[in-house]
Amino acid sequence: MIALPRVGLGTAPIGNLFSAVGDEQARATVDAAWESGVRLFDTAPHYGLGLSERRLGAALRGRSGYVLSTKVGRLLAPSSRGGRDSEGFDVPARFERVWDFSRDGVLRSLEESLERLGLPRVDLALIHDPDDHVEQALSEAYPALADLRAQGVVQAIGVGMNQWRAPSRFVRETDLDVVMLAGRYTLLDQSGLPLLDACAARGVRVLAAGVFNSGLLATPEPSGTFDYAPAPPELLDRARRIASVCAAHGVTLPQAAMAFPLRHPATAAIVLGARSPAEVRTNAALMEQPVPEALWPGLRAEGLLPEE
Repeated sequence: MIALPRVGLGTAPIGNLFSAVGDEQARATVDAAWESGVRLFDTAPHYGLGLSERRLGAALRGRSGYVLSTKVGRLLAPSSRGGRDSEGFDVPARFERVWDFSRDGVLRSLEESLERLGLPRVDLALIHDPDDHVEQALSEAYPALADLRAQGVVQAIGVGMNQWRAPSRFVRETDLDVVMLAGRYTLLDQSGLPLLDACAARGVRVLAAGVFNSGLLATPEPSGTFDYAPAPPELLDRARRIASVCAAHGVTLPQAAMAFPLRHPATAAIVLGARSPAEVRTNAALMEQPVPEALWPGLRAEGLLPEE
């Protein structure tokens, strides 16, 4: 069974998510994570049309003792349309994403990821966002990854999504090692609890990503986006109420947001995106500060967390 460190670095931001990050800053961000003790690194071809994989691989080259995760399901095909990427990454549109959950697509995806990473292996391969391709992902992508796991090409396999219902099918119908769930088991959104309970029952470990719900929980005073869109007023108000209870217990909102998913027995790690060394160091410092147990019943008493 693969050993999963308790905290991971998500590298969509160094793939120029929303805004550009220079090569030096991207490298310094990975270096800061390493110096902070992070040994789990997650990337994907989708992130910056391969830019995240190239930058992460360069930063990890020559190092050992880490767990590296990438994803399958989107191939990158050369494009001549020009302009900038249309899917949220500030990069030239030199490639286009092609959905492919076939066996050949999975094998090709991993081979091309290794070329971009410049590394001999990845440890964890995740089926990425098969929302509209669940049947093919179950019948073709999963068996391909299971074969690679049996051959020792990868240590562990799983699925990574922003919703919980489709991953629940994978948990019921396959022999996954890991589920990465983004944004659906957080201080603001516990809709993914049935999936986590199913994972606990089946021995599938969860990587909790999106613990800040894209920004609303990332600062002591709630602001910004929820799931990459302007936060609705009712969620902003709820986040402010949570922050107030946290402050009464001597805890900041992001500190509680990081601690919350780890309380579920299925959660093996949280994966935190960062685009600068300062963000990495801030998160690392918050992770070292204990959260008093009294916070959680305090939130439940205010109706801000469900009893279960």
